[in-house]
Amino acid sequence: MKALLYKQFRLVCHPMALVFCLFGVMLIIPSYPYTVAFFYVTLGIFFTFMNVREQRDIYYAALLPICKRDTVKASVVFVAIIEVLSLVIAIPFAALSVHINSKGGNVVGMDPNVALFGAVLLLFALFNAIFLCSFYKTAYKVGMSYLKAVIPMSLGMIVCEALVHFPSMEWLDAVDRAGQMKQLPILAAGIVVYAVSLVLTYRCAADRYEKVDL
Repeated sequence: MKALLYKQFRLVCHPMALVFCLFGVMLIIPSYPYTVAFFYVTLGIFFTFMNVREQRDIYYAALLPICKRDTVKASVVFVAIIEVLSLVIAIPFAALSVHINSKGGNVVGMDPNVALFGAVLLLFALFNAIFLCSFYKTAYKVGMSYLKAVIPMSLGMIVCEALVHFPSMEWLDAVDRAGQMKQLPILAAGIVVYAVSLVLTYRCAADRYEKVDL
């Protein structure tokens, strides 16, 4: 797996996939839909899978002494690394945003808090499940797979940003210590759902890929 991940990063990882991981800096922008910063991460993943197709990495991997499931596992782990890295990089900018922007001052949607990171994990889980399972059904339809995944993810982003405008859901917008403590169950749920979905997504994608006649 270490060798396959090395191949993934050295041969097919699009440079913009790593650049988009730095877009957590957008969390310091006042009055901005912060989930958009993580939307770019999925765009980087899309570019990488375009490289997989255009550089015929699927066929190269098929020549290696590995099973098809290992190829899928390497891709799933690669996607997880990119997504988690983007979240880790965003954390200090979220903390900085709370100090330099007015508290609760994001009139567009969610403030950079614990609930935001939990919501992003859920959005990533949704994207991964649809995109990876769809792609490995054929191992070449990247654009259609991304379109299938990005539409429900975009709808989920709209829902997340809109929820905080309802009086009963204003607690999701809190940035103080007490308010964010109340949001911890959302973060915990996001972590659990994300982790479980990765396993299920891998199994689904691997099962589909094994049926593909290369």
